[in-house]
This record gives sequence, C-alpha cells and structure tokens, in this order.
Amino acid sequence: MSQATKDSGGAPLASGQNLNWYGQLSVPERRTFWASFGGFALDGMDILLYSFVIPTLIAAWSMTRADAGIIATTALLVSAAGGWIGGILSDRYGRVRTLQITILWFSFFTGLSGLTNSFEQLLVVRGLQGLGFGAEWAVGAALLGEMVQPQHRGKALGFVQSAWAVGWAASALIYTATYALLPESIAWRILFFIGLLPALFIFYLRRYVPESSLLEAERRTGDTGRFAEIFSPALLRTTLFAALLAIGVQGGYYAVMTWLPTFLRTVRGLTVLNSGGYLAVVIVAAWLGYVAGAYLTDAIGRRRCFALFSVCSIITVLAYTMIPVSNGMMLVLGFPLGFFASGTYSGLGAYFTELFPTRVRGSGMGFAYNFGRAVGATFPTLVGVLSADMPLATAIGLFTASAYALVFISICVLPETRGRVLQA
Repeated sequence: MSQATKDSGGAPLASGQNLNWYGQLSVPERRTFWASFGGFALDGMDILLYSFVIPTLIAAWSMTRADAGIIATTALLVSAAGGWIGGILSDRYGRVRTLQITILWFSFFTGLSGLTNSFEQLLVVRGLQGLGFGAEWAVGAALLGEMVQPQHRGKALGFVQSAWAVGWAASALIYTATYALLPESIAWRILFFIGLLPALFIFYLRRYVPESSLLEAERRTGDTGRFAEIFSPALLRTTLFAALLAIGVQGGYYAVMTWLPTFLRTVRGLTVLNSGGYLAVVIVAAWLGYVAGAYLTDAIGRRRCFALFSVCSIITVLAYTMIPVSNGMMLVLGFPLGFFASGTYSGLGAYFTELFPTRVRGSGMGFAYNFGRAVGATFPTLVGVLSADMPLATAIGLFTASAYALVFISICVLPETRGRVLQA
C-alpha cells in the first residue's frame, strides 16, 4: 500500500477521511490552525492595502511610479530580515509569543502609515512594517506544523497558505467600500487605520492557542538551537536548497504576477485587466489553487506537487504570451494564471517544517522562505531591465522558466518528507 493511503502509524487512510481532515483534528489543533490562518490572512490584508492606494498617493504627493515601487520593494526586502529575526525569536522564546509580537508589529505600522505625509515618511514606516510581515509566516507555519497530525500537515498548512487570497479579497472589499463612502483624500488614510484591527487577534492567541509541545520538550532539555546551526555541515545542504526552492517558487510568482498584466494591456491592448471582474477571477483562482495544492501535497508527495504546479505555471505563461486572446478569453485564462502560480506555494509550509529539526525549525524556515522572498523580489526588476533589449514576452518567459528550473533542481536534491513524524 502506498504512503499516500496510510496515516502516520501505517494504518490505511480512506479517501473520505482525507477529505474530512479538519474533522479529525483535535481542539488544540483546530485552534492552532485558525490562529495560523487568521494571522496570515491579516498579514496579507495589511500588506496589500498599499497596492490599492498607490494611484491616490501618486496624485497627492507627486510621487513617481518608481517611488511607489521602491516603497513596495523596500518592505519586501526588510521582510527578509524580519523573517530571520522572527524565526530566531520563536526558537528561543516560543512560537505563540513571537506570533503575537509579529501581528502587533505589522498592525501598528499599517495604522501608522495613515498618518504619513510624504514619500520619505511612508518609506520608513512601510519598511518597519516589513519586519512583522516577514516574521509572521515562518512562526505561524512552524507552530501549526509541529501541532497537526503528520498525515494532514500538508493540507492544514496548504489551507493556511490560501489565507493570503482571503486577505487579498478582504483588502479589495475594504478598499471598494472605503473609497465609495469617503472622499479619496481621506479614504486612503482610513484604509490604513483599518489595518490596526488585526491587533485584536492577539487576544484570541493569548486565550486559546497553546505553545508547541515539541518546542517545549526541546527547551526543557536545554537543547535550544542557534541560528548559525542551520549553516552547520549537518544542515547546510538542506538550508541552501530550501532557500533555492523558495527563490524559485516566489521569483516565478513575482515575475508572472507583476509583468504579465502589463504585457497583456500594453502589447495585446486588453482592457479587461482594469476591471474588477478580472481581479475577482484571479483571486478566486488563487484560493482554489492553494486548496488544490494543499490536498495534492499530501496525496502525491511534496516534490511531485512542486513539479506539477511548476510545469503548469510555465505552460500557462507560454499560453498568455504566445497565443492571441480576446478580452472575453482573458477572463477565462485568468483562472489558470492565479491557480497554478499560487498553488505552487501550498507545499512550502509542510515541507520546510519537515526538513528542519525542532530546535532550529523557526530559524531554518524563516531564513529559507524569506531569503527566497528577498531574491525573488528582484525578479520583476530584472524582467524590466531585460525588456529594454528584448520583447517583454521573452523576458517574462525567460525569468519564469529560470525560476521554476530552480524548483526542479531543489526537489531533485532535497528528500521526500511526506508523513514524517516530528520529534523533539
């Protein structure tokens, strides 16, 4: 019998049980799931609010598009440092306590963004927000990964990844309502003030979410790891190729989602890209992609799932850039774009949890994921630079293929970990 049909103890796992995985979680596992899901959704909502106010700030402060891009890139680059710091703190002081700090941090600086009055002020505030934004994923994923049953770890963490699409949708709805009810000159500030609300989520964490028993057992032995250990001979190979995998997944996503709409609008002349209908299709598709990846990473294994979604992402990009499409067809093709590019993320949380030992799990996950985010954030810039000497479609295709080639290299070196039982 294949591993996909067995639980952590080797007993058969029926497909019906697999579909009803949430019902098989214990009460502490469910509370931890919602803590991780809610934290990541709120994290995504706060970071994406900025994308909706860019046109307003360009008009109000005479900012250039380059200025707006610098603010976004700075937040992403600083988030890499935030992820490393958050991972280190979670290994030393606990997952739950660090998760509370990260949510409070990014909520506070999102709200503070509403009080800024210049490009320079917002640049500093959004950079500081990036520290909390980067830390939240690694801490929440490590906490849930250590808590949930091995046979459901991929599904649970994949669903948590789908919270990004929920946060994206929430930010779009809040933006629509705020700008419909208030003058634009005030609406953008209120939008950021609403970003303070996630801080209330801390009360849920304090009351209902237990600390990781694995981490507590590790700390009782006095064997708490150090950040440098992830670069020791025993873990260096894992750390480097996990970071390479994160670069491929996130670099491919950024290259496609940043530049493909511009290509379709400027080269193909499509107008549907400016509509809420197109955005809705992509967001729904992204959520479904996360969910599909969540199930597949447990069903067929971590490495096969990465390979499948990477190949499909490349095919989707080639279809966009090589095949003439109409406005109507673009709404249809918006679905696979959001589905495959987002679904590639689903396995990262479970895979990274299983690759690193408990004493340095937060440090390893925080470094690998956020190093990938920092390097991947440069891919849109490099596509823009290359497009000066070659067609934009060629530049997009080149970087997309290069990114997912890194995914394939990584999964060829790293082991399959599906069903791995975590131990202190």
